[in-house]
Amino acid sequence: MSALPLVLKDPMFSSGQINFGIGFFLVFVVIISFMYLKDKKLHKKNYKGVFWILIGFIAFILLLVAIKFGLQK
Repeated sequence: MSALPLVLKDPMFSSGQINFGIGFFLVFVVIISFMYLKDKKLHKKNYKGVFWILIGFIAFILLLVAIKFGLQK
């Protein structure tokens, strides 16, 4: 079931508010994407090796879960 008929039947927002929201979202996504692409090279330089930290955290959490379920039996 689409939510569009519900919006048209009993509008919570005016058409101006909906247009502003859609426009704001589109401009926001474009600006965020542009800034990310602009800083991509800098992030690769400054955050080298962060992936291994993430792997370490995930492994630690999995170890804790394994210990928890291992001690319950």
